[in-house]
Amino acid sequence: MRWTAVALAAALAATFALSLATVSRLDRPARRWRDAAGERLVAGVPWGTLVVVAFVVCVYLFVQDGITDVSDPVTIPYRAWSFFYPLGLATAAFAHADLGHLVGNMAGTVVAAPIAEYAWGHYVPDRDADATAGGRLERWRTNPWVRALVLFPLAVIGIGLLTSVFALGPIIGFSGVVFAIVAFAIVHYPIATLIAAIGAQSILLTVYRAIQNPVSVHVVEQSPPTAPGWAGIAIQGHALGFFIGLVLGAVVLERRGRRPNALHVWLAILIFAFSRGLWQIYWYGEGNSFILFRGPGVVVVTVLALVITIALAGSDEPVVPRRVERFVARLRGQDGRRSRERPKSLVDRPLEIAAGAWTRGAGGGDTDRSPGGLERIRELAGGRTHESDEPLLANATRRSSAFLVVLLVLAVLAGTAIPVNLAVYESTEASSEAIQIEDYTVEYAEEVENGLVSGIGVDAVVDDSGLEASGVIVSSERRNIWMEAVTSQRLSFTGEETIAVGGPGWRETVHVERVGWEPVGNEPVYQIRMWEAGEEPAVVHESTGAMADVLIENRLVTITSQDGEFVLEVASNETGLIATTPLPEEGETTRAGGLAFEREDGTLYAATDGTAVAVASKETYD
Repeated sequence: MRWTAVALAAALAATFALSLATVSRLDRPARRWRDAAGERLVAGVPWGTLVVVAFVVCVYLFVQDGITDVSDPVTIPYRAWSFFYPLGLATAAFAHADLGHLVGNMAGTVVAAPIAEYAWGHYVPDRDADATAGGRLERWRTNPWVRALVLFPLAVIGIGLLTSVFALGPIIGFSGVVFAIVAFAIVHYPIATLIAAIGAQSILLTVYRAIQNPVSVHVVEQSPPTAPGWAGIAIQGHALGFFIGLVLGAVVLERRGRRPNALHVWLAILIFAFSRGLWQIYWYGEGNSFILFRGPGVVVVTVLALVITIALAGSDEPVVPRRVERFVARLRGQDGRRSRERPKSLVDRPLEIAAGAWTRGAGGGDTDRSPGGLERIRELAGGRTHESDEPLLANATRRSSAFLVVLLVLAVLAGTAIPVNLAVYESTEASSEAIQIEDYTVEYAEEVENGLVSGIGVDAVVDDSGLEASGVIVSSERRNIWMEAVTSQRLSFTGEETIAVGGPGWRETVHVERVGWEPVGNEPVYQIRMWEAGEEPAVVHESTGAMADVLIENRLVTITSQDGEFVLEVASNETGLIATTPLPEEGETTRAGGLAFEREDGTLYAATDGTAVAVASKETYD
C-alpha cells in the first residue's frame, strides 16, 4: 500500500508538470513571460518571495522546533501575548500552529507575493531614480540585488511585526502578512491577483494534498465539541494586514503617478473579501456560544470596498460641489472667486515645518524650496496644489477624503488591540497538583476565571459565565501568558492530549489523560491524570460522584473517585450508606452491601439472586 501511494504521488506530480509544459508550448505569446518578468525582477525571479518563504520555514523548523516533530511544533511561547512579551511580538507573525497552517500560508505567499514583488520591482522606475540619485544610501536603495534580497524581505518582515503588535489577542501565523501582500498586489494588478489568491492557491493546496495522500479512507464518526470555524480565525488580524497592504499600495501608486481600473479594483476587493471571510465579524456569547454578525459584516465589507476604490481610483473633484461652494461664498458676502492668499489654517504651520525638514540640507541651511515639499504634502492632505480662502473641507477631494477614511479604518483596527495587549496577567496560587516547568505552570481546573479576557472590560459586554474556563491551563507570569491549552470538552472527547512548552532552544512535553465511568442515567465520574515526559502519571483532578439510575433489591449504587481510585458506594433506599468497595478490575468480582459487582468488556454489572443489572460503563474516547 505504501509503494502504491508513492507511485500515485509520483504519477500525479509528473502529470501536472507535463500538463504545464505542454500548455506552455501551445501558448506562444508575443513576449515570453520570462522576458516580461525580467523587466522588473532580476533574472525574472521573485528572489524576495523566496527569501521570505525560506525565513518563515526556518522559524517553523528551528525556532519552534518543528524539526523534532514536524506536526507538533512549540507554539505557546511564540504567540503575541502582550506588549510586555517581546519574544511573542517578534515571532507571532512568522510562527505557525501546525504543518497544515504553515503550508496554507506559504501557498498564499507563493502565489501572491511574486505579483506584489513585481509591482514594487527590483529596478527603480526612472521617476524614483531621478529623485534619489546622488548619495551612497540612495544608490544602495536602488541596487536591484539589494532590493530583491534585502529590502523586499525587510518590508514583509516589518509588516509582520506590525500585525503582531496591533493584532487583537494572542495571534499566531503569517496570514495577516499574506492579506497585506494580496492587498498590495490588488492595488496594482487586481484581476491577476484575484485569480492567483483564490484559484492558484486552491490548485496548489489540492495538488500538495493529493501528492501527500493520494488515496484516503474517511469513516463517518463523531467529532469533538469545537467552536465554529470562523470563531477560530483572527479576523481583526486579517483585516489589519489587508488595510496595511492597501495603504502601502496606494502610496506606491501615488508616487508613480498611476491609477488602477476602478471596476477591476472594486470587483477584486469585494470578491476576495467575501471569499476569505473578512465579513465574519463575531463576538463571544454566554457559555460556549458565539455571535456572528453576518448582515452587518456584509454591509461593512461592501461599503469599505467602495470607499477603497474611490481612494485608489477616484477623481480629484472636490467633495463639496462647486455650486455649493458658490452658494456658501454668497452667504459669506464673497464673489465666489478664489484668491491667492488666505489665512493660515490649523494644518498649515505643521505642514510648513514638515516640508522644511524634508527640504533642509545636511548642514542645517535651507536649500531650494521648490514646490516639492510643502506643496506635495498639502496636495496629499487636501487634494489641491493651490491655496484658497475656502474652508478646509472645500479643498478636500473625493479621492483624498476616501483615502483619509481608509487611514481611519486602519487606525481603528490597530487601536482595538491596544487595551487588550496592555493587559497584564497576574498569577494566582497554583494548585498543589500543578506541574512547574521553568517559568510555566501547567494545571487542570474547571470553571475558573478566564485570565485571557479578564481585566480588559469584556465582562461589561459578556455575561460572567462566558468568562470562565475549564481544562488544561498553561500560564507564565514572566511571559505574561495565560492559555486554555485544552478545553475540558475536547479532553472528554479525545481522552488524551499533549501540550508542548518551551522557548528558543528547548521544549518539554506534558501529557494529559482522562479516565472515567458513566453511571446509567447520570453524568460521568472521571479523573484527570497529568505527567511530564518520562515521569509517572498523577491524578490532578477528581470529579464529584454520581448515582446510577437503577434500584437493585432496594439498593442504590454510586460511583465516586477518592484519592485516585474509583469507589462503589452501596446505600439502602431507606437507611442510607451500607458499604463501599473499590471498583473491580476487568474480569474480577467484588462484593458490598449484599451486591456482587463484576466488570466485563468495560461494563459494570451489579448482581443479586442470579439477576445482573448494568449500572455503569467505562468512558470511551475518539
